Amino acid sequence: MKTSIEELEGKIVATLEGELDTAAALQVEKEMQPLYNSNGRDIIIECKGLEYIASSGLRILLGILKSAKAGGNKVTLRNMNDDIKNVFKMTGLINLFEVE
Repeated sequence: MKTSIEELEGKIVATLEGELDTAAALQVEKEMQPLYNSNGRDIIIECKGLEYIASSGLRILLGILKSAKAGGNKVTLRNMNDDIKNVFKMTGLINLFEVE
């Protein structure tokens, strides 16, 4: 699992590539820690390279969303493949995030 975070046009962009399974979740959560303090910036999660997400990965994204909303910011999931999008639809989480 590969993650990267950058600032782009006043937003924080996090890119996820690979399989966000239970084994990868602990490391990904550490790497995504800066997103829990977005300091007034909206967050974009780029999912183009995300191949799989487990419940532990959903938990990480929900934690980021909770922190962002507490600060009045939004979290956008971008470029999800159909499989990832179906996971979000089945869990009802698709309604909590902005989706592009």
